[in-house]
Amino acid sequence: MRENVPENSRPATGYPLPPQIFNESQYRGDYDAFFEARENNAVYAFLGLTAPPGSKDKGLVHGTGPTGLP
Repeated sequence: MRENVPENSRPATGYPLPPQIFNESQYRGDYDAFFEARENNAVYAFLGLTAPPGSKDKGLVHGTGPTGLP
């Protein structure tokens, strides 16, 4: 999975620190990005999922995510 972490999210030396969050093989972000999504009620969007009806989460906006990835 390390090869799926984008270059701009990799540390200058060594390996990325866990947790690195993926949805299938798509990189979604690290703990800090997840925490930010949680604070903004955007966990479903962060994970690349559609929010259920009635959820506070804004859900997936096609083409954008908290990590800036589609």
